[in-house]
Amino acid sequence: MSLVPFDDRDGWIWLDGRFVPWREAKVHVLTHGLHYASAVFEGERMYGGEIFELTAHTERLFKSAEILDFEIPFTVAEIDQACKDVCARNGLTDAYIRPIAWRGSEMIGVSAQNTRIHVAVACWEWPSYFSPEEKARGIRLTWAKYKRPSPETEPVHAKATGLYMICTISKHAAEKEGYTDAMMLDYRGYIAESTGSNVFFIKDGVIHTPTPDCFLNGITRQTVIRIAKRKGFEVIERHIKPEELSTFSECFVVGSAAEVTPVAEIGEYTFRPGNISLSLMDDYARLVRRELVEA
Repeated sequence: MSLVPFDDRDGWIWLDGRFVPWREAKVHVLTHGLHYASAVFEGERMYGGEIFELTAHTERLFKSAEILDFEIPFTVAEIDQACKDVCARNGLTDAYIRPIAWRGSEMIGVSAQNTRIHVAVACWEWPSYFSPEEKARGIRLTWAKYKRPSPETEPVHAKATGLYMICTISKHAAEKEGYTDAMMLDYRGYIAESTGSNVFFIKDGVIHTPTPDCFLNGITRQTVIRIAKRKGFEVIERHIKPEELSTFSECFVVGSAAEVTPVAEIGEYTFRPGNISLSLMDDYARLVRRELVEA
């Protein structure tokens, strides 16, 4: 499959308050964000001209920046509007949106208080992360080599670029073995999340999901919990041991990119995409397209 490089496309990117032709939206090789991972970002989706949970994403971007000790030089409302405007400027009504903020090139070193904070928002067409056929049969995951770190060692509640290094390594390893993704444990050995999405399990009609105490409490995760509770399901957030996976009948992962996707396999454990997983998948798809109203 021929890939179109992300630095060589037509269109516009919102950069530091103005629109820049796509190919001209560049940073210097000595940008602090590149060398020291001093950057935070979001991943959002627009459905039918509306960005789902836009302000929640923007507020998390600002919180992530605060955790990384820098201040975004715009307001939440201004970034919300930039996300809408960049989609309109590129003529998109169904899209993936990527806001990102980072430290500039004024200083290179661990100490970087005097760097300028830059912000960009890009968007592009991106269909469902997984095909309908993959979702129907469930995706296959293996175990990740790396674990989610302790909150005492990393800013685990920030959506920071540096925290995704182990995700890329783990996903590449999984794909080399023929899997779609990898499931990560946390530093204590409990189930955490996949490389880019939160996970849910089902046992006897009850939904179980790991407590997000060392990884992101995803916006899609929160949405799915609300949908499930509105449908009358009990949702239990708790620490889950890997050996418990043999007791669950269904499993699915959720995220802005993954949406709601059933899982058929995690390492030696197998699951069947069942009624609960598939109904939540359908309800989420209807909600983001404003065909379902949340209570």
